[in-house]
Amino acid sequence: MSIRINVRELINVLDLTPANQNILLVGKHGIGKSQILTHYYQQKNLPVIPFFLGQMSDPGDLIGLPNKNDETGKTEFMPPYWWPMDDLPVVLFLDELNRARPELLQAIQDLTLNRMLAGRTLPEGSRIVSAINAGDEYQITDLDPALISRFNIYEFVPEIEDWIAWAHRAKLDERVITFIQKNSIFLDPPQRTETDDEHIDKTPDRRAWVRVSDITKSIKDITPEHIKTIAGIVGVNAAMSFRKFVESLQTVTPDQVVLHFTKKLVALLNQLSLQDLVHLNQQILFWTNENLKDFKKGQRTKALQNIEKYVHYLKDSDHREVLAEFFNQLQTGDLDNVRSFFVDSKDIYALLMKFVEQVKL
Repeated sequence: MSIRINVRELINVLDLTPANQNILLVGKHGIGKSQILTHYYQQKNLPVIPFFLGQMSDPGDLIGLPNKNDETGKTEFMPPYWWPMDDLPVVLFLDELNRARPELLQAIQDLTLNRMLAGRTLPEGSRIVSAINAGDEYQITDLDPALISRFNIYEFVPEIEDWIAWAHRAKLDERVITFIQKNSIFLDPPQRTETDDEHIDKTPDRRAWVRVSDITKSIKDITPEHIKTIAGIVGVNAAMSFRKFVESLQTVTPDQVVLHFTKKLVALLNQLSLQDLVHLNQQILFWTNENLKDFKKGQRTKALQNIEKYVHYLKDSDHREVLAEFFNQLQTGDLDNVRSFFVDSKDIYALLMKFVEQVKL
């Protein structure tokens, strides 16, 4: 049985694991493994050197090329292009480990056990992290149990909320973010079965939705021509669902609530379903959490006042379930910035404490 971890738990694993222990992440393609690892280690000033082992045909790319030493007459391996000549620690990210050629895996055996390649030892404090795609839909190589035993193994399964939070930080198209909130089945590629056709069939993944956002972010009206382009990125089913969603999309956005709460906006809120309001809750919290650092002093005051108005709107319009979900998300979500921000609001704090007491009862 595999140990499943989400993004927050992956960060904890990286924090707790000593440098001399190797980590192996198992997961589908396009779920952000390499991006998260690179961001984490760059924050610690550790350079990440990626190797896409499935694309490497020659072990020389990994261990360096043989060269005759004129003084000794013996053959030595020249340091490869990536070798840390300054003797400072690095992170080797061995992606597609189970697609590597057997001759590459032999070199990796020594690397993972002894931290050595062709007689050279990695700098002290260097780390080795690997990743594999597991599933019947991938063309993979069986790995030697001796090699597998040298890794701490985790199945990386990021949650929908992890991607939503990241998407707000990356400032993706809000329509794409809201669509995924309401249609999470389209975020990751579906599991293939033995009865599936062998022909190429485009399916959505997390990287694909970033490419969709790159296209739609600067477009106000998404046309059938845009949808046809999007279908080539995420597949026909996801693209048609996205089109239907965009056509019926309500006009309330989180920035409107936080920065421009007006009577006209209240009229629009009255048209939303309970489920729409629940999704709007999450958008407001994530959007505020990621954009708060860019607010000027006057904007911070205005934002707090507007969010108070929104909270009171939910309370006074008898949307208590939606209000409860707002506070539940506030308590449990990865929202440290916005929680600190709300400390300045006596109204929100009082309602939050009342909610907490009700939950205890």
